[in-house]
Amino acid sequence: MFEDQIRSNINRTWGLILGFIVFFTVFIAAIGVVAGEYYGDQSLAIYFLIGAFIFSILSSWFSYYNSDKLVISSVRAKPADPILHQRFINMVEGLAIAAGMPEPPAAYVMDDPSPNAFATGRDHKHAAIVVTSGLLDMMGRDELEGVLAHEMSHIMNYDILLATIISVLVGTVIIISQFLMRWLWYGGGRGGRRSGSGGGGAAMLIVFAVAILFIILAPIASQIIQLAVSRKREYLADASGARLTRLPEGLASALEKISNYATPVAHASKATAHMFIEDPFKKPKREGFITTIFSTHPPIDDRIARLRAM
Repeated sequence: MFEDQIRSNINRTWGLILGFIVFFTVFIAAIGVVAGEYYGDQSLAIYFLIGAFIFSILSSWFSYYNSDKLVISSVRAKPADPILHQRFINMVEGLAIAAGMPEPPAAYVMDDPSPNAFATGRDHKHAAIVVTSGLLDMMGRDELEGVLAHEMSHIMNYDILLATIISVLVGTVIIISQFLMRWLWYGGGRGGRRSGSGGGGAAMLIVFAVAILFIILAPIASQIIQLAVSRKREYLADASGARLTRLPEGLASALEKISNYATPVAHASKATAHMFIEDPFKKPKREGFITTIFSTHPPIDDRIARLRAM
C-alpha cells in the first residue's frame, strides 16, 4: 500500500508540474495574441509564448529544488535550538531511526502560540519537520511524539513532495491573480489605450475579460489544486504515525488539543494551509457535503475516532 502511495504521489507531482507549464504557457500566449492585435505586431504573440514557456520551466525547476526553503521562509520558521528544543530534536532523531530513515529530517520551530505542525521537502534526504512553539509548550511526550510520527509518515510516503510543490504553484497562481487585479484597478483602464483604433479597443476588452476571468477562477483553481492532495493522506499518516509509535492515543489527544485551540497560526497562508496537520485558520466547524468536499483537511472528530478505534 505504501509503495502505491509513494508512486502515486510522485506521478501526481510530475503531472501537476506539467499541467502548470501548459496552463501558464497557454494563458500568457493568449494575452500575447491580444497584445499583438492591439499594437499591430503579431510577433508579440511569439515573444509572449517563448517567454511564458521559459518562465514556467524555470519556475517549476526552481519550485522542485527550492520549494521547501520557500515554504519554511514563508512561515518564518527558524532551525530548532539544540538547547531550548532538545526534546523536539531528540524525538525527530529517534523516530527517524524507528522509521528506517538514513538521516533525520531537519527540525524547525515557528514562534507562534497556536499548536500546529507540518512536514516539507522533496524527498527523505531533503526534508524538514516544522512545529510551532505552542505545540512544543502544550503537548506531553506521547502527544508530541504522535504529531511528529504523523509528519514523519508524510515524509516516508512522499506526501511532502506533492504538498510542497502545490504550495509554491498555488502561491504563483495567487500572485498572478493579485497582479492582474491591481493592473485592472490602477492602470488597466487609464491612459493605456491607443486611440483611433476600434480593433485596439476590442482587444483591450478581451484583455479585461481574460484578466477578470483569471481573477475569478484563480481562487477556485487554487482550491482544486490543493484538493489534489487527497484528504486520505491524512488518514494514512495518522495510521502510519500511530503504528510507528504504537500509541494512537498520543496523536488522538494531540489532535483534540490542536482542534480546541481557537487562535489561528499567524503566518499560515492559503498556499500552505493544506500542509498543516490541522486547519491553521481555525475556521468554524460546519457539517455538510459541500463543506467536506472543499475542505483541505478531513473532519478532526473522525480522525480522532479512527485513532481511538485502533
